[in-house]
Amino acid sequence: MEIDCKLEAKHLGPILEDLEWLESYIESRMKVYFDPKGETVVFPTLSVRDDQATPYSRFISSHKLDFVERVVLLMSIVPLLKPQLFDCFYVQNVAIERLFSEFGGIEEKDHRGFIPTRETVNFVVNGGDIIGRTRLFRVFSDDHFFLREHVLSSRNQEGVSSFWAHRLVIHEDFLHHLISGEPVKPKFSTEFPAKELNTSLNLEDLVVSKLVKEELMHLLTWIKYRDEINFSEVLKRNFRAGYRALFYGPPGTGKSLTAAIVGKLTGLPVYRIDLSRVVSKYIGETEKNLSKLLDVAENKNWILFFDEAESLFSKRTEINDSKDKYANQSTAFLLQRLEVFDGLVILATNLRPNMDKAFVRRFQSIIHFNLPSLEQRIELWKKSLRDIKIAPETNIQFLAEKYEISGASIKNAIQFAWLNSKRNERDEIQSLDLEAGLLREISKEGKSVK
Repeated sequence: MEIDCKLEAKHLGPILEDLEWLESYIESRMKVYFDPKGETVVFPTLSVRDDQATPYSRFISSHKLDFVERVVLLMSIVPLLKPQLFDCFYVQNVAIERLFSEFGGIEEKDHRGFIPTRETVNFVVNGGDIIGRTRLFRVFSDDHFFLREHVLSSRNQEGVSSFWAHRLVIHEDFLHHLISGEPVKPKFSTEFPAKELNTSLNLEDLVVSKLVKEELMHLLTWIKYRDEINFSEVLKRNFRAGYRALFYGPPGTGKSLTAAIVGKLTGLPVYRIDLSRVVSKYIGETEKNLSKLLDVAENKNWILFFDEAESLFSKRTEINDSKDKYANQSTAFLLQRLEVFDGLVILATNLRPNMDKAFVRRFQSIIHFNLPSLEQRIELWKKSLRDIKIAPETNIQFLAEKYEISGASIKNAIQFAWLNSKRNERDEIQSLDLEAGLLREISKEGKSVK
């Protein structure tokens, strides 16, 4: 992890203070355990963290962590920041010549320190209190935000059948966030097969119709007032969870670029989903893959972008055999799962008729990206060539009138023209370079020139 040293000291301060408290608390717990009839032990008090100064304090405050949840969070951090704190659990039970069962914990080959388990948490928090032990089921349930928001790692632990024997492991991305202050960014994986979509362009660089821009403003307004909707019981009763938008139209008309610009305007990361890692020929695997992806993104304030979405959200058909039955069940599941997702999902397709009508009804915005008009093509040519040296006689009006192509094709033609001019050792792009590039683009699409 690369972390700014000044920020590290600031962000680590409260964490280290609470780890010192945890060490004292464990010492008190051990005294009570080994000498239950001895003098009264006063357990140290855990400091209140209700400020917004560091990511750690902010997380405790915003999620209103109770005492048990804070202990769980701290104990998950110990092996990575202060492993010696758990050395006290290596004491052996002389009667059976092994570690105390109550302490839980395991050792791993690549880590010489003590790794806490849920059993360890129970000992620290509850001692021998059986009722308190049962309350821990809530903290380690799949519905708790520790697992739901990937605070604790939910990776499979092979060979572990007991609920209490599961390791307590903080998610590395979340720990990096606590220490650095940087937003949690997922790594490309089987659970989240997506990469961030970025652009250097701005809203003024987007050449689309007034209707498209009007729909975008509506979408941006939802993002702006999302929290107000979520915290209002009246609005939550009347509005659906999350927001779904469909971008459709011919290739190269700006669907992906628009999604990236929405992210840039709002400061939210946009993740383009790799559908080749989601869609599977095996029954049930597609649903499972999509569920994992949405679980990771839940409550993260990310924008999910499904390009070529018709491959995932295709329309249902009449049932003629078992394959049709399972395909329809898959579509129904995807429909239900997407509808309860609380974030912004953008689906893009070149083939709107292939989308299931049930999906279309659930979109708050359906935005049609047309091929650019003559005026828009002229604007695209001017914007794309404004910082590139071209021959004075180049007639943009003529090129825009003669070649009815998308913005992406115009960009490709300009790139070809620039490379062609360099290949011929010229310092400026000439009309013949641009026309050669345009003819290549036209031939790609199987079209003819007027």
